[in-house]
Amino acid sequence: MTPLGRPVVSLSFYAEQSAFSDPGELAHLYGDMPRDPAQLARIARDVMIHRVEGHLFEHTHPIDRLHDDAETRYLDDILRIVIGRNDASLTVRREPADRFVGTCRDFTLLHVSLLRHAGVPARSRSGFADYFGSDGFHHDHMVTEYWDEERGWLLADAQLADPAITASWPVDFDPMDIPRSRFLVAGEAWRAIRDEGADETTFGLHPPGEGPLFGERFVAGNIRLDLAALNKVETLLWDVWGEDGGEPDTPLSRPSQEFYDQVAPIVSGNVSFEAVRKLFAENDVLRTPATVTCYAPFNGAHLVTLR
Repeated sequence: MTPLGRPVVSLSFYAEQSAFSDPGELAHLYGDMPRDPAQLARIARDVMIHRVEGHLFEHTHPIDRLHDDAETRYLDDILRIVIGRNDASLTVRREPADRFVGTCRDFTLLHVSLLRHAGVPARSRSGFADYFGSDGFHHDHMVTEYWDEERGWLLADAQLADPAITASWPVDFDPMDIPRSRFLVAGEAWRAIRDEGADETTFGLHPPGEGPLFGERFVAGNIRLDLAALNKVETLLWDVWGEDGGEPDTPLSRPSQEFYDQVAPIVSGNVSFEAVRKLFAENDVLRTPATVTCYAPFNGAHLVTLR
């Protein structure tokens, strides 16, 4: 056991790369990287740009990059794109035109990969952030959770590692120590809706009126993504499995609601490593299958067989 009571086996698990975070033959690009989570977050931030951030950099993304980069699942393939556009050290800040055009998932995956390379236990967490606007909406988001020897698991947002970006949002906290009230992991968002009476329409990819991707059904999908990430299966945000057959804008069935009522506590709070491993291994609805449906926002829905 560690001084904070966390079993060493779980820390070892999260300190090792996954099939998704492994730089593979490009591990040499990591060189003599720092171990500090904030420095590693800034490295990830400076080689990537979010696909909706162009205006913050006064930059227009080429259409092919906008469509294709964020559908890159594996870190080694992401790194090939990065160095293909600029073969400088990863510690060199790229101009917007040389960056990988991704999403929060990609900033997080690279940050997690760098942390694991440095021997720091780290994992991706899927949930909802309230700091991308001031309208009370909780935006679909993914962040890093890393192990601090003194304080345990902390949340970090590599997308906010550039102060110029942070200044564009209502962020009044250290991006390497996100208050858990500002980012709710998916299970806690579900419990806020079901147990505390939170408005389900304030959780999603966008608010009502801008599309159907909000509410209980969307949060349930994020629970599946978060459980998978806790098992080091860090899929794309729009990889889907285990649906109950309903359309995005239809309510979940009563049995589905009751099912996620049971699942949500397991992926909330002080997560039990043994419990999330057992649940993922034994439940056919929650476990990521070999082939998933990718609802790519630009390239259309299609089946993908994972590595």
